[in-house]
Amino acid sequence: MPRVFIAVGSNIEPESSIPKALSMLAARIPLIAVSLFYQSEPMGTDGAPFYNGMVEVDTSLTARELKFGVLRNIESALGRIRGADKYAPRTIDLDICVYNDLVIDEPDLTVPDPDIARRPFVAMPLYELVPEFVLPMTNIKLSDIVSSMNSDTMIELVDFTEQLKREYFYE
Repeated sequence: MPRVFIAVGSNIEPESSIPKALSMLAARIPLIAVSLFYQSEPMGTDGAPFYNGMVEVDTSLTARELKFGVLRNIESALGRIRGADKYAPRTIDLDICVYNDLVIDEPDLTVPDPDIARRPFVAMPLYELVPEFVLPMTNIKLSDIVSSMNSDTMIELVDFTEQLKREYFYE
């Protein structure tokens, strides 16, 4: 099976939205691992802080099937509304960050996610789960990306993360 990593974010009731999203995802696709979640300030808006993390899943779905057949359906079911403002508050945001070493550059699907190299709240959780990762086609090590980022404003959500891990990984 391919190694697939999905970024998870929310700033509308994240303490309930994220567990609901992971529950819905786990009902369709086995969850392999979950990173530490972080609280970070929203980009481009004065909205509530975001909770962001990463999950690894086990799937034979294609990246397109995963994004449009599973992730977008979960977002819709949880009330995600997509509008012109890409930084608008959201109940849940689920994005494919990495799908093995696959590179896709299409108008509605980009893998690996370009935010890996730009956003600490994407890069750091991914690094926790797959520290040896090298961005396909660029040969840039994720460890180099993370070491160059400023994460001073991010708050580790240890208790929230442990609750998620207990629910999905400890029996």
